Order: sequence, then C-alpha cells, then structure tokens
Amino acid sequence: MTRIGVGEREGTIEALPSRRWWALAVIAIAQLMVVLDGTVVTIALPSAQRDLGISNADRQWVVTAYTLAFGGLLLLGGRIADYLGRKRMFLFGLVGFAAASALGGAAQNGATLFGARALQGAFAALLAPAALSLITVTFTAEKERSRAFAVYGAIAGAGAAIGLILGGALTEYASWRWCLFINVPIAVVAVAGGAILVSESKAHGGTSYDIPGAILGTAGLVALVYGFTEAAKTGVGWLSVETIGYLVGAGILLIAFVLVELRAASPLLPMRVLLDRNRGGSYVASLLAFAGLFAMFLFLSYYLQTNLGYSALKSGLAVLPFGGGVIVTSGIVPALLPRTGPKPLMLIGLAMAAGGLAIFTLISDTSSWAAVVLPGELLMSIGFALLLVPLSNLALAGVNDDDAGVASAVLNSTQQIGGSLGTALLNTFYASAVTSYVLSHHLSPSAFNPLAAIHGYHVAFWIGVGLIAAAFVAVLVLVNAGKDDIATQPGVPAGA
Repeated sequence: MTRIGVGEREGTIEALPSRRWWALAVIAIAQLMVVLDGTVVTIALPSAQRDLGISNADRQWVVTAYTLAFGGLLLLGGRIADYLGRKRMFLFGLVGFAAASALGGAAQNGATLFGARALQGAFAALLAPAALSLITVTFTAEKERSRAFAVYGAIAGAGAAIGLILGGALTEYASWRWCLFINVPIAVVAVAGGAILVSESKAHGGTSYDIPGAILGTAGLVALVYGFTEAAKTGVGWLSVETIGYLVGAGILLIAFVLVELRAASPLLPMRVLLDRNRGGSYVASLLAFAGLFAMFLFLSYYLQTNLGYSALKSGLAVLPFGGGVIVTSGIVPALLPRTGPKPLMLIGLAMAAGGLAIFTLISDTSSWAAVVLPGELLMSIGFALLLVPLSNLALAGVNDDDAGVASAVLNSTQQIGGSLGTALLNTFYASAVTSYVLSHHLSPSAFNPLAAIHGYHVAFWIGVGLIAAAFVAVLVLVNAGKDDIATQPGVPAGA
C-alpha cells in the first residue's frame, strides 16, 4: 500500500479508496471555481463598468481576456503539468488563480481588471488540465473512473448556470468585486485539501518544451477568437479588413503550428493525441456543442432581462433548472455507459440538446418562463449530461499516461475556444438579424425594439441548433468506440 502524497507507480497513483474520493472532492471544488469564473462575472459586468468607467467598446475584455488566456494557453499548461508534476501545478495554479482574483476584485481601473482576468485565465490553463489528468491517473478501475468523470461532467455542464446565479446574488447583495474575491476562500480550502489528499504524478522521460509550438498555437487561437469578436462589432462585419486580416493570420499561424508539431522532437500537441479517430471526434463534438450551448446562456440572459424585465438574480435563478438537470442526469449516466458505450449516449444527448435549443425559437415578447423557457432548459440539460460524461471519458480513452495532461488540455481548450467562437459568431448573426428587421420594418435604429430583439434571438438560437447538429454529425461519422474500448487504457493497469 502506497502512502498518500508520496506513492507513484509509472505515473499511476495508488491510494486508499476513501482517500481517492476525498481527493476527487478537492479537485472538483477547484474545477468548479475555474468553470464558474467563465460566467460569474457576466452579470456583474454592468456594475463593474459603471464603477471603473470602462467604455462600451472595452467592456468585452472583462470576459474575453479570461477566455483567450485560458483557451490559448491550455495546451502548454497541460504539458507543463505532465512534466513538472500534476499535483505541483494543481496547487500552483490554485494559488495563482486566487492571487489574480484578489487583484481583480481590488482593481481601481479597467486596465488592472483586464490584466487580472488574463492572469486568471493563464493560471486556469495550468489548473484545469492538471485537475482532469489527476482524475485520469487516480481512478484506474472502470466503474470508479466513470463515476469520477460523471462528477467532472456535471461540473462542466452546470458550472456556467451556477455562475450566473452566484454572480447575480453577489452583485445584488454585496458588490461586483465579490464575484472575484469569492475565489480566494475557495482556493484556500482547495489548496489545504490538495496538499494532504492529492498524490503526485508526472510523465517520465524528457522535459523539453516546444516553445515555437506554444507561441504559434496560442497566437493562432487568439487571432481566431479576436477575428470573430471583431466581426461581431457594429460597423465592422465579416468583410472588413480587420476581420479578414485576423482570420487569415489565424489560419496561417495554425497551419504553421501543425507543421511545427509534425517536426518537433517534443511536440506541444502530439498528433497521435489529436488524430486518433475517437478522440478527434470527441474534440470536434466538444468544440461545436459548447459553441451552441453559449447560444442559450448568452441570448436567454438577454431575453429574460431586457424583454421580460427580470433582475440579474432572478435571471440567474431562471437558468437554475438547466444546472439541476445536468447534475441529476450525470449521476445516472455512469451506470448506462458500460452497457451502451459512448456513441449512443452522445448521439441521443446531442439530439435532445438541439431539440431543447429549438424550443427557444418559440419565445415571444409575451411568452412565460414556465411554458417555453423551462421545457427547453430541461431538454438541453438532460441532453448535455448524456453528452458530457461519455465525452470526457472518450477524449482520454486510449491515451498513454505521458499524454494525459495534454489530452485533457485539448478537451478543456475545445470548450473554452468553442464558447468564445460561439459567442462572437452568434453575436454577429444576432446583430445582423436585428439590423435587417429594423430596416425592413422602417423602425428607429437608435431605440431598442423588443420585436427586433426577439427576431435576433430566434436567428441566434437556430445557428446554435446548427452547431449542435454539426456535433451530432461529427460523432456519427467519426466515433466508432464500443463499450469495451473505454474500459481500459494503454499504460493504465485495469482494476488497480
């Protein structure tokens, strides 16, 4: 029996069963903090903007500085965790995330807040892949691993909704600053628990870093997200020099990244991780599904607050059934996964998620939450839970221990980048739809028109449905793993 915090066998952690589950609780707390931070600030943004005098043009950076740094640095963060130690980077990421949160909460101007949010994203890029890879090497038995992934899937699916509620409550009853300060006590608890309960593991072999790959990959992702963001701005659009320049530049950088990775001695992203049929299919599905998911959070929030007149807190509570549905369903899926395999659950889940999002296209300026919004939320929540648990498992199935960190980083990155791209893409279509409606109905372009907004929501929701449908096709065509394919992984002793 190996002593907790010290034992290590070929990168696989051995621990008492009870300690493993306590370690999972610590990892889950940390992961929830990271997921929450993607949305908890969204509702607090108007208050922060007024308090710090941030312009309308610059306020987007409170959100995008976090997602850009997070998504762009995840691959490097996964590799660093693999080589320097997953527990070490998990704890370091927690401390850094807490410090950046405190800096942001105390910010006296917009620039400090933007910088703090970028730092949060950078430390999250260390923390998130370390957390998921720790789950991978801690839980080696099939049934235990499925349950552990269920916890991760529930957090990934419900965290955004919980963030909206928490952000609304803190903003309404305390201050927007507490949307950032709240991370400090959470991180302190996670660091204390992680230091005692989580065991170290790391990849064996060389520890060289692919710096050219890190620069090209991160710059390419940033340029891609920024290009979509520019296209969403009023008066810019898809055909502007700025948008085309960023998108072309992103394409060149990402092609160069792939070429470098194919030639590098120690690549940041080994093509064997990405080009595996099942893992590649899961990554594509994750990217597209999360891009579509943001259609619900983004425009449903607008609809509830601007059309139905809900407060920030009430809007967050109105989204709560989505999070509850994901949590409840995620507790059931692990029992189904060994019997059905990942593909049937993923296809059913994506079909339900697309159907739920399609229900939102029925909203009107007089619709009630219970009649239209609630059914769509529940259908989407069940669908995403059916997707996320097998998705998290399949994305790491067959990966060797040395690549566990980078494989989990790719999964996290697809969710962050998918959400960023989806937000920018859907914003662009929403703005175009509203403008077209206003012009065709000879309305004042300077005044808010609820019917024009409803039309824009409908268009954005249908685009979201299309993105989730594309994820369905990706799973249907690419994924061929059966129930036996996710039971064991090379390099991980079965039933340990």
